[in-house]
Amino acid sequence: MFRNIAPLLRRADPAAYTLWAGFQTLASARSFYGYMLKQTGGEWSAPLDDVFIHFDYARATALGHPFEWTVGNGYSSGNTSLTYPFVLAAGWLAGFKGRELMVWAAIVAAVCVFGFLLATRRLFIESERDDWGRISSYLLPPVFLGVGAHVWSLWSGMEVAVFMATWAITLVAWSRLERDALLPDARKTSGTHAWWLGLAGALLVTTRPEAAFTIAIFGAAAALSHRRSGNLHALGILVRAGVPAAIALALQSFANKAFTGEWSANGAVVKLALNNPYMTPDDKLADYVFNVKYAALRNLDYHFAHIEGEHMGEFNPPFLGAAWNIVARQAWWAGVIPLALGMLPLAFARTRRIAVIVWLQLVAWVVVVAFNGQVRWQNERYVMPAVGWLLVLVALGVSVALRTRSQPLGRGALARPSFATLVVLGALVVQTIGVLTRPAGSPPEFRLPWLLALGGGAIFALALRYWAVRMPIVVLAVLFAYDHQIPKMRDQKWFFGRASRNIRDQHITLGKYLAELKPNRVLVGDAGAILYESNRPGLDIIGLGGYRGLPFARAGVHGLPATLELIERIAPADRPEILAIFPTWWGVLPTWFGGEELRRFPVEGNVICGGYEHIAYKADWHLLGTGDRLRTMPAGDTAIKAEIDVADLVSEKANGYVFDKPSNGWVDMRILPDPANAARDMFDAGRRIAVGKSESFIGNGLTAGQPAHLVVRTAPEKATRVRVRISGVDVGVIDLVRTGGWVESVFALPAEQVKPSMRIELVNEGPGDFVDFHDWLTQ
Repeated sequence: MFRNIAPLLRRADPAAYTLWAGFQTLASARSFYGYMLKQTGGEWSAPLDDVFIHFDYARATALGHPFEWTVGNGYSSGNTSLTYPFVLAAGWLAGFKGRELMVWAAIVAAVCVFGFLLATRRLFIESERDDWGRISSYLLPPVFLGVGAHVWSLWSGMEVAVFMATWAITLVAWSRLERDALLPDARKTSGTHAWWLGLAGALLVTTRPEAAFTIAIFGAAAALSHRRSGNLHALGILVRAGVPAAIALALQSFANKAFTGEWSANGAVVKLALNNPYMTPDDKLADYVFNVKYAALRNLDYHFAHIEGEHMGEFNPPFLGAAWNIVARQAWWAGVIPLALGMLPLAFARTRRIAVIVWLQLVAWVVVVAFNGQVRWQNERYVMPAVGWLLVLVALGVSVALRTRSQPLGRGALARPSFATLVVLGALVVQTIGVLTRPAGSPPEFRLPWLLALGGGAIFALALRYWAVRMPIVVLAVLFAYDHQIPKMRDQKWFFGRASRNIRDQHITLGKYLAELKPNRVLVGDAGAILYESNRPGLDIIGLGGYRGLPFARAGVHGLPATLELIERIAPADRPEILAIFPTWWGVLPTWFGGEELRRFPVEGNVICGGYEHIAYKADWHLLGTGDRLRTMPAGDTAIKAEIDVADLVSEKANGYVFDKPSNGWVDMRILPDPANAARDMFDAGRRIAVGKSESFIGNGLTAGQPAHLVVRTAPEKATRVRVRISGVDVGVIDLVRTGGWVESVFALPAEQVKPSMRIELVNEGPGDFVDFHDWLTQ
């Protein structure tokens, strides 16, 4: 009978699955956006301020200024996703302006998720007659949309959903190449299909550059499939698959260098510990290892599971009764289930290849994004593509584990997993359980003996070897994981709505206020909704936004004094009129450069904003530039031949300035009475040189063999001695004593050491720190 109706069901299946995927997508989107609108009283917002950074770039793009954060600021690499602003700009041009652009972002996300569910279904169905593959693929939509934090990111308005869609496009292109490899004449069409894979890879990396390894893995897998057609042909496949992405990344890097002076994007400069000039290599490695562990464990013991002791079981299958609740109290079960189910495709021959590819991409993604310190924030959105791939593997694992036969329609041998593979995977699961059940306060490490883990893996393998045992275990595991995601999903919906309300109440309200004031420019520490809603020019002191080629991103890494030195380079008429900042983020900035406090913008019940209160200040920059001039010319000299403004990154670069790293060169700043007029204040920023450390710069323009002077501006906190070297030759010391103000120490350079170009090195011999603010060479 089944054989008679099977053809009818197969014909109806595409439409049925399409409706099912569409229903799941819309139901999920409606539940999150609906709660957002409930929290905001019907106003569209977003749960992250970073969403509005995309909107800023999209608006500028729609207005004919692509790659600009705000019109007039010039090229910026602050939006790491190059393609997403263009997608949003299409919505702006179509009429989705203002906060209605979030409606367009929601539409885009829904289309992308829907397309992803359609494209990835091919992983389940092996042939036209694979009925179990068709049936089991219906599990994909609810599983993919079944983890609250993952869905939160998909609907957040960030580029996560678009990225997953580009991955699905790349998967389709790769699948065509895989089919080509089975043809008698694989060379006939594989070249063209390899180029399509390459173009899809270029789209992938321009949506998220961390996907470079993702396309590399697809390309390598495709090349390996085509080896039987010859190594040269396989190499051609690899080159075609990789070159477009490599060109896209190279063009982005060259553009960054040309317009900003940095090969890296602003986001990488600001967020990666690798760029921190003060951290030791050990500090950077420790930060990276912490991020890797955090990225994994935050999902395993939080997003996949409940908080220990809080969950009593909500699904409650009637046939299990009280036993279900007893097991449900153990959070680690829920944490390890997605991992275990996601590993199952590795154990079956029919799914092993794609499982290896996706697992390699998943691991590579986590390894790469862990360089980003922001992986610990924003509801872990950076790691969510890896979670999405894991959920696809979970659905695929359930599908292959519940197959009764290796061939369609129940023919062929029983589908059995590899025993050895299951032992190894089971050992990893056991070790993960050991990590999740570690004593409070202990480090997250594999703490169980490997012999014990392998023994547990053997039991795991025996239990899953046979279908009659495997089936109830897998089914119960799915139900148990679903049970735990009921409260987690509810929490994430609440978080989504509350976060959106927080952004509306604080950032957007502040933006509306600024739109009424119409300041010439606004300084912000959050480069998103404030500027988008106000539609005013801005200056982002974190550095993501960029401003006319000045290295604000790099200055942000060095510290606030370096940022203020760059603001000195902005024409007074173009400097921000308003500071719109969290005062707790920026130390003395509002005290020294914030004049009148205009208005406070608190947020009640804050779960996402960077502080309780955003405050708008009228900016007061009158002290900027007061430290530019040398106050007293050394006797006998008539001209300044060279000058370096320490902590001004532009001046430092022009003068070849370097300081010993790490743990040295911290930027500092002072406002002290002007040596030329004690009734006035003078501002300058510099670098703190620790005892035993040095700094150096190149002095150009002196007349060789003629007496000259080095003038060093400092504000000594305690007595210290600074040794002066010219091109490695020791020429004397500057002795500093503690003072209450600025000191411009004059050091005579021996005439025989003076050359048209020379490196001058200042070594702090102690016992106190030496803070160098400004140096001049006079003659």
